[in-house]
Amino acid sequence: MSQSSNKMGTAPVFPLILKMSTPAMFSMLIQALYNVVDSIYISRFDPEQNGLTAVSLAFPFQMIMVAVAVGTGVGLNSLISRRLGERDQKAADSAATHGIILALLSSLVFVVIGLTLSRPFISLFSDSATVVQMGTEYLAIVTALSFGAFIEVTLNRILQATGNMIIPMVTQIVGAVTNIILDPILIFGWFGLPAMGVAGAAIATVAGQILAMLVAATAFRMGKHRVRISLKGFRPEGKTIKDIYAVGLPAIVMQSIASVMNSGLNAILMDSEVAVKVLGVYFKLQSFVFMPVFGLNQGTMPIMGFNFGAGNKKRFMDTLKYGGLIALAVMILGTLLFQIFPEFLLGIFSDDPGMVDTGVRAFRAISLCFIPAALGITFSNVFQATGRGFMSLLISLLRQLVLILPIAWIISWFDLGMVWYAFPIAEAVSLVVSILLFVYLYKTSIANLIPIEMRQGGAEPEKEQDDE
Repeated sequence: MSQSSNKMGTAPVFPLILKMSTPAMFSMLIQALYNVVDSIYISRFDPEQNGLTAVSLAFPFQMIMVAVAVGTGVGLNSLISRRLGERDQKAADSAATHGIILALLSSLVFVVIGLTLSRPFISLFSDSATVVQMGTEYLAIVTALSFGAFIEVTLNRILQATGNMIIPMVTQIVGAVTNIILDPILIFGWFGLPAMGVAGAAIATVAGQILAMLVAATAFRMGKHRVRISLKGFRPEGKTIKDIYAVGLPAIVMQSIASVMNSGLNAILMDSEVAVKVLGVYFKLQSFVFMPVFGLNQGTMPIMGFNFGAGNKKRFMDTLKYGGLIALAVMILGTLLFQIFPEFLLGIFSDDPGMVDTGVRAFRAISLCFIPAALGITFSNVFQATGRGFMSLLISLLRQLVLILPIAWIISWFDLGMVWYAFPIAEAVSLVVSILLFVYLYKTSIANLIPIEMRQGGAEPEKEQDDE
């Protein structure tokens, strides 16, 4: 494949970022919407809000499953885009095929884990028989039928690595809309169906994931794409798996760290059930701010990965610059939303004065972390796009484990209501480390990039027009 045949190597950078990121950002917003809708319906179904507590406690476990799916997909995306940039079609096809096999194996692992560990996990954080039962039912369903999520995420990441952002957007919207439609029907028992409560929310979730998987698989099979998946005569290759998980494993750990952080904060706040509920609501709502930035990363990673592989430093740095500015703009809007309208946001879930009072202080404190997080997430995306997955892992360890939990624990000894400030403190310190790591990466790998044409002994390529 010639570089000229791929838009990631030729199209003006800023319009290309918008074209590739906008579908992903939109679909991620839809994903965030159905996560929130779940919690709203559950809170309305159960006036005592045992269901909301159960789902909040189940969320960290569910995040681990998402971490494995998305983390493996990140590694796959990075590898495929770099191999396409290097013009190694065979290696790109092999990576895509390996990705599907890994997705199937991962889902089988979670079937076993979910069916055996759901109840012990929920029981760690609650002694309420009702909460434990609800949380166990929810986790058992979403893990036992997790194959839809794993395969859908994998197919979408493969397509995104080739520059196709439309099909992933459509599949994610299909899944989210299906969930939103089925939620009230199954939770409240509409149209003659039994009211299933939290279990109904779980069934709606997996139904949406499976339908999205079917749409993605059909689109992939019927269309013409830059990579091909072929299971005929498949033999696993250790090097390909290693290359996928060189970025994918740190990404999995990064995503899982968020689950550990959530569980750790639940443990720190367990003396206040109101604070636990506020934290659960926060993580649902903050997805409206963070999800678009993650969608932006889905669009910029293949551009950076392709041009890093192709040795085009200018396009690589332009992508980083524009992507960082867009991420900052999104996070500034998110900060203003959480600072100015916390009462409204909390009122969507509960009108309890104690929860609203606690939540207002929490939202205003935590949202101070949004702006430094924008840059930290952007640099993390750079590390993943260049195959430096462990640099991303280091930053995530600082943000969500090494710093935030000890800081929150220490603060809780003095004033539980001030624990929320652990978020901005951890983000600020992590950003400083991110900048230092990027400076090192630039000096050692990016500054001296050599175009692929020169590496292959061809003529020196013409100087590219300035995209600005």
